[in-house]
Amino acid sequence: MLGGEKMPILSFSSQDIDIITGKKTMTIRKLWKTPLKKGDRLYCYWNLVSKEKKKIFEAKVLDVQTIPFSDLKDNDELARKEGFESAVEMVKDFKKMYAGKIEDSELFQIIYFEKLDVNDWKGDKIDEKAMITQRADILFDSGKFDKSTMCYDAALRIDPDDVYLLNKQGDNLSRLGHFDQAIFCYDKALKIEPHNEYILNNKAIALLNSGKLDDALKVSDIALAINPNSSIVLYWRGFILEVLGKFDEALDVYDHLILIDSENPEVWNSRGNLLSDMGKLEEAIKSFDRALEVCFDDSELDAGSINRMGNAYIDLGKLDEALECFNTAISLEKHNIDFLLNKGVVLMELGKFEEAVESFNKVLLKSPDNEDAFFLKEECLDNL
Repeated sequence: MLGGEKMPILSFSSQDIDIITGKKTMTIRKLWKTPLKKGDRLYCYWNLVSKEKKKIFEAKVLDVQTIPFSDLKDNDELARKEGFESAVEMVKDFKKMYAGKIEDSELFQIIYFEKLDVNDWKGDKIDEKAMITQRADILFDSGKFDKSTMCYDAALRIDPDDVYLLNKQGDNLSRLGHFDQAIFCYDKALKIEPHNEYILNNKAIALLNSGKLDDALKVSDIALAINPNSSIVLYWRGFILEVLGKFDEALDVYDHLILIDSENPEVWNSRGNLLSDMGKLEEAIKSFDRALEVCFDDSELDAGSINRMGNAYIDLGKLDEALECFNTAISLEKHNIDFLLNKGVVLMELGKFEEAVESFNKVLLKSPDNEDAFFLKEECLDNL
């Protein structure tokens, strides 16, 4: 209550990102006992999963239209403006919101509103940038990059020079494959913090992913000069050198990184993959083994690297060890076609043709047109 006046409340789903990006300026609600009118002020809240409400902003009603449900229920255009795919989807949501059947004669209001500057709020003020950033981070961490990028953009409109936001938006855009835009964000952040090795490293990764390998290495050089013992800079530097075909230099980087971060399975796996590509199979297997030793639990196991370890054992003629690797890899990714094919090949080499056929059949169930599985299966059947 403010001065005896109760301000109307509008609640929105926390999934409705357009409400904080400023894209959404209209909503449709069932007519209240005290209908809204032009000039009214609103409290706008998010309905959270916890059933709590969280204030997002205050708004002013610009216009209101009152219509019967009969004119609303088939209106696809209005439904899309409200954020639905169609009127059918909107009506379904309304029935859930208003608990049951809605009569054609029941009245609804189309509410057009304008978000108010926080300095013009009558109620408690919030840190709007922090609220939007928190939502963006949640969406980013859950992999909803198309939505999180809109939230980071909204937060940057409040504070265009926030280094954290610029870096996160760069990371977000990189994951969406928009590498040039990501690099633009990193460059803007680096104008503010030119010696931030983490942002430099992120820029190097974006350059790498955009195919600008030499530029990626140059930026990695700058990051390394700032912090020669940064494990994340060294890790990606090794990978960049590997992609450039500079295997010996990459190996030197991984060897140095092991001295700093010896309990990181990703480092040992990357070193093992590189050694496999260099044909140093015995050393590669030792690296892969070490990666397995330092894993705390199965969630840290890298199925791809275990598969590479199996391939190394095949090249060394150690088929039983190879089979054990492929079985482990498959236990982690049971539908991976490459792992199942490799297992089938090893079983063939061991003369276990019936088991090999089972493995190839699993491949063909997932990929009926897989020629390798088809012909290898035929070869097995010829040997039965």
